[in-house]
Amino acid sequence: MKTLLISSLLLVAAYGGSDHQENFKEIIDIVNSSGAKWKAGQNFGENTTVASLKKFLGLKRDRLFKLPLRAEHPTLNSKIPESFDARDNWPACDSIRHIRDQGTCGSCWSIHVLKSAVLIYFNRLVSLKESAGVAVAAAGAFTDRLCIATNGKFTLPLSSEELLACCSSCGDGCNGGYPSAAWKYFASNGLVTGGDYKSDVGCQPYEIPACSHHVKGSLPSCDSLPESKTPKCQRKCTNSAYPGSFSSDHHKLKSYYSVSDRVEEIQKEIMLHGPVEAGYTVYSDFPTYKSGVYHYVTGEELGGHAVKIIGWGVEDGTPYWLIANQWNESWGDKGLFKILRGKDECGIESEIVAGIPKV
Repeated sequence: MKTLLISSLLLVAAYGGSDHQENFKEIIDIVNSSGAKWKAGQNFGENTTVASLKKFLGLKRDRLFKLPLRAEHPTLNSKIPESFDARDNWPACDSIRHIRDQGTCGSCWSIHVLKSAVLIYFNRLVSLKESAGVAVAAAGAFTDRLCIATNGKFTLPLSSEELLACCSSCGDGCNGGYPSAAWKYFASNGLVTGGDYKSDVGCQPYEIPACSHHVKGSLPSCDSLPESKTPKCQRKCTNSAYPGSFSSDHHKLKSYYSVSDRVEEIQKEIMLHGPVEAGYTVYSDFPTYKSGVYHYVTGEELGGHAVKIIGWGVEDGTPYWLIANQWNESWGDKGLFKILRGKDECGIESEIVAGIPKV
């Protein structure tokens, strides 16, 4: 950690804040002239600082703690289709198509870590402690699965807020989290309902403001907001308009597990039970993604990120996973991206976790 900090400070001094835009343009030019299966673009505001992106990532990788591997699924009655989209398969579950926003907290673990200024810039987005994103991705996938398990009867979002603030075993709040621990928490503690920032939906809505991630949008720029601190754990409903009680609002899993890295097993899991949470390695070219099927082209490893896989398909002969990010709809392809399927690209097929809701 000390070595990383010292290296980061040296990089800032060496490259300065004004050079990072030039480096981003270089990455975009390399990707777009390489014959890659995807297109890169300028996803960053003019005033974005080198240090401002670390706050968006926080996936912690615990090689010693792994959820039990689920037994392989029995043969499905129907053949695995060439394409599948959970949004279309379960149209009553609006949560699947909803793109959450982790704000300026590295909460990817709960909602779904360069030898240049670009590296430092993106270390704030994809640090090895990808926290809020993991919380947001996990709560999002659990929400989807609960809706599916109840045949569309349960439609409220589950709270990224409670997971981020109250699960002490899941990591360090806005400073990092473990996807596996989040799903274990769902089984032991459960999760209350809670919608987006200022949504007044559910027991504990997300209290961290949404913002525009690396693009010019209708929301305030994330760079203009201070890095969010982990919310205080509150064992009560913070939404005074919500009719339920905190203690009675918890929803739990009856089982939780890791999913095999075999493509067919991941596909069966999604077809049978809904979206899964996946962790993968982010490189400095990834945040420039605009369209197409992402695969690594250029740049340094930045760290880990957690997202929600909602389907798959084939584009111009290239197989892909369809994935929901949590940097709101202004990023990427309306908040979504596609990544190469079947090659464990960036480790996307190696760290998948999920669970079965208790209904």
